[in-house]
Amino acid sequence: MHLEMLICVILIIPSLVLCSPAKNGYIEARAPKKDIVTIPEFPQDLPAKPEAAVLPTCLLCVCLIGSVYCEEVFPQMTAIPALPRETTYLYARFNQINKIKNKDFADMGALKRIDLTGNIISEIEDGAFSKLTNLEELFLAENRLTKLPMLPSKLTTLNANFNLLKSKGVRSNAFKKLPELAFLYLGNNKLEVIPQLPESLQIVHLNNNNINTITDQTFCKGNTTQYIRSTMEEVRLDGNPLVLAQHPNSFICLRNLPTGHYH
Repeated sequence: MHLEMLICVILIIPSLVLCSPAKNGYIEARAPKKDIVTIPEFPQDLPAKPEAAVLPTCLLCVCLIGSVYCEEVFPQMTAIPALPRETTYLYARFNQINKIKNKDFADMGALKRIDLTGNIISEIEDGAFSKLTNLEELFLAENRLTKLPMLPSKLTTLNANFNLLKSKGVRSNAFKKLPELAFLYLGNNKLEVIPQLPESLQIVHLNNNNINTITDQTFCKGNTTQYIRSTMEEVRLDGNPLVLAQHPNSFICLRNLPTGHYH
């Protein structure tokens, strides 16, 4: 009488099971069935790199409560992105923004500071900032501007250093209408004359322009020697074709003479 016994041996080897009816002392070894994995083909056409303009702003930039940071964005940012309505501070420095349109800041009444330093902006539509009634600080340095747009009345700081501004591109009373303007930086441009300056100014930089003349009314009031411009702390006119010695009464009302190196 033959006795058959089912003998299963599980070896401590991954994925190998020995299981067979014992016949004549031999054991059959069988590997377990494996699942067939289908590897998808590598796509032939890769999607194009996303453009900055089509990405959601808060994926493209860093958004914190009230602040948006879009500095040196990649892929290159060439226009102002759509901003959250609550944005108070915008930093979009060192990009490739070339134009500011009226619609860019429409309904953005909470904005207090805009910093667009280091772009290639050559044009700002005239009403781009005019409705920003809470805007206090505007930084436009290191761009390609040839003229300034209308400026909001609460502005305290304007930095437009290192542009291509000429006097014909700056309204003569553009700053006179800003009663809270304290810091005005217009150095390294192409201005030929000094624009009218508000009484509120504390610091004004007009260095490295093409200014070649100045009057007794530019900073002071030529018809009185008792007037003192007490708020003015610093004036820079160096780097202009201007001989200060030819205008001895032009700074008589200032507490400090213009700073910088003069011939």
